[in-house]
Amino acid sequence: MPKDLRTFIEEVAEKRPDDLVRVEREVDPKHELTAVVEKLERAGEFPAVYFEHVKGSDFPIIINVTASYDRLAMALDTELDHMVQTFCEREENPIPPVEVSGGPVKEVVLTGTDADLSILPVTTHNALDAGPYICSGLGICKDPETGKHNVGIYRHMVHDHQTLGNWIYEAHHGYYVWQRYAARNEPMPFAIAIGHHPGAIMGAISRYPGIGGEFDGSGGLMNEPLEVAPAETVDLMVPARAEIVVEGTVHPTELRQEGPFGEWPRYYTATGPKPVMTVTAITMRREPIFFDLFAAHPEHNIVGGLPRMGSIYRRVKEVVPSVKAVNMPMSGGARAHAYISLKKSVDGEPKQAAFAALMAENNVKLVILVDDDIDVFNESEVLWAVMSRFEADRDMIVMPNCLGMKVFPTAYDITRDHHGTMNTKVIMDATRPAPPTPFPERAQVPPEWIERIDLKDYIKPWA
Repeated sequence: MPKDLRTFIEEVAEKRPDDLVRVEREVDPKHELTAVVEKLERAGEFPAVYFEHVKGSDFPIIINVTASYDRLAMALDTELDHMVQTFCEREENPIPPVEVSGGPVKEVVLTGTDADLSILPVTTHNALDAGPYICSGLGICKDPETGKHNVGIYRHMVHDHQTLGNWIYEAHHGYYVWQRYAARNEPMPFAIAIGHHPGAIMGAISRYPGIGGEFDGSGGLMNEPLEVAPAETVDLMVPARAEIVVEGTVHPTELRQEGPFGEWPRYYTATGPKPVMTVTAITMRREPIFFDLFAAHPEHNIVGGLPRMGSIYRRVKEVVPSVKAVNMPMSGGARAHAYISLKKSVDGEPKQAAFAALMAENNVKLVILVDDDIDVFNESEVLWAVMSRFEADRDMIVMPNCLGMKVFPTAYDITRDHHGTMNTKVIMDATRPAPPTPFPERAQVPPEWIERIDLKDYIKPWA
């Protein structure tokens, strides 16, 4: 069977049953649902949570599906140790989508006044969010000049029964597409596909040169073609195995006040006028599962973290082929900090790797370079390398006035008097000098002994 959200849920239930839990009692989509997930988070638990009964809707919600790198690795048919490399290999081998005539998402078709957003269990995540937001959908548009489909994940505030906000960050390709329609004073056809396999979701977030390529990238990450079908009321192709698709048009000039909204750095963004989408159709499965993504919490960070790790790994490998691994840790929101390990052959290579990383992702504010004996997924090891192999006066570069992200509360404009899009970037080289310069050996137990030990043969309960 082709991959989709349901096949992935079945795979999690079979292979990682502790990663999937259900809530049978009715929950309020405003704050109660996300409070349950945050309570789990504070206990150090990040399962996917299936809410069977949501107040005001006939549809269940699943949330936190992508809140674990282990589950994302499973979605790529690999293990955590090989996750980033596997992601890159699949991303470098895109598979074009295949068109089908219908698909499960066409089992129910609602148009006109029947296409009412109130039937969907759209959640309000955080305390100061301006209202319910769809923030898990694949936003689909088409470049009017090339005809190429572009896909991304954006945020869509529910204004009323048939109107959504359409906030696309100015640096994203979807914003350029909207500008091209606006320049023609034409509405932009738009669709939001809700609920699919994590490979399809990560494909929408991945970085591709130019406008378009996300459907092909999703196919590569799923290791099979993404099935797409024609939308009902707009000239777009949409994922045929999605749970729900909302179709409509984005007005070229009309703006409505939107926000605040809790973003990935765990701060609220400012309010402001944003484009709006008029809903023209909702298509869905007969009994759809509403897929939600918990904004400003680990799920939000992690699902976007892996594609960015892949982008950095590929770009760094172009200039430093000996790169071993890349991690964007949760301490940096899986966006702002990049830890890179490499087998250094000459001095200067780490800084080349850092510059490549900063070119690949403008979210990144801090890059720490370590040797290949350091596990970048173990933050204690990375900081140990900083302690023992780094001196700030010679191993650190500080670069002010760099293009960054305005979602950081500290972002500034060129005058440094106002909030803007600039950040200061920092590079920390915590690698040993290149051979033949001597450096003390790391004290550790012989690795062959560690490999021999099976703790079950040694450790027994106290009582």
